[in-house]
Amino acid sequence: MGAGSIGCYLGGALAGAGAEVSFVGRPRVLAALREHGLTVSDLDGARISLAASQLSLEVSVPANARPSLVLLTVKSGATAAAAAELGAALPAGTLVVSMQNGISNAAVAAAAAPTLRVLPGMVPYNVAELGPGHFHRGTTGHLAAQDDPELRAWSAAFERAGLPLALHADLRAIQWGKLLLNLNNPVNALSGLPLRDELLGRAYRQCLAALIDEARGVLAKAGIEPAAVGAVKPAMLSALLRLPTPLFRLVAARMLRIDPKARSSMADDLQLGRPTEIDSLCGAVVQLAQEHGIDAPLNRRLVELVKAAPGALSGEQLKERLGIA
Repeated sequence: MGAGSIGCYLGGALAGAGAEVSFVGRPRVLAALREHGLTVSDLDGARISLAASQLSLEVSVPANARPSLVLLTVKSGATAAAAAELGAALPAGTLVVSMQNGISNAAVAAAAAPTLRVLPGMVPYNVAELGPGHFHRGTTGHLAAQDDPELRAWSAAFERAGLPLALHADLRAIQWGKLLLNLNNPVNALSGLPLRDELLGRAYRQCLAALIDEARGVLAKAGIEPAAVGAVKPAMLSALLRLPTPLFRLVAARMLRIDPKARSSMADDLQLGRPTEIDSLCGAVVQLAQEHGIDAPLNRRLVELVKAAPGALSGEQLKERLGIA
């Protein structure tokens, strides 16, 4: 549900491994899939191509749909409407996994579709739309979701699709750990650069480190310990980012294993003038801070900056806009 970059990549991988998949998405993406079929690829060289005739494409949820699993992959701003559509069309108890950025999408979906069983999930990697019908995973990581017996039964199917799925009793720490990494999405979007090039710019990394430090302070105030998502523990991440670039290249070699084509989805949204997920990323930090009587000025300024869409900024310009010395 939400056949964009993440939805097409996950759905394409599952379909390529033999699962019966229906893609519900916007006309622009569906038109490209009808004309070009669907190709999913990754930085390890894997590639799956599905002809248009092999795809089940829908602009809305069919009234007679009876899926055993729904992956909710719409952007955060569309969560409530998409969930309500699912709730109106699907049988009570249908399992839905929110494979979305941010912290609260599963709760928003559950409130909009109370008859469905909604679980939180997490996608750790970047997927870019390289061309019509072609979606490419440019970074590494494993999917995660809240543990559930019904979802556990899907583990083998995800494994066959090259989508290892880690299940956790409580996903909150994982979600916040991912959100700390996702604070780079707006930095990348404002840089106008591919992800790897942006991360090799020390001034951009200094901005990201400051955002992460502020967010970790808010989390500590809220009594939340974020989990490590990737090779670096949250407590070490900002120090690593502040290293001089030659040393950063050596120490962060795993972090820099990024396809040259990779960019953040927020960069695409900003470039095309579409709404971004900034309120679900930096905005979530600001909201949590407000709930605990404190401020998160850097994350608040970045929300304002992304909404102003100032065009590409150098690392030093971004530091100046955020007030980082």
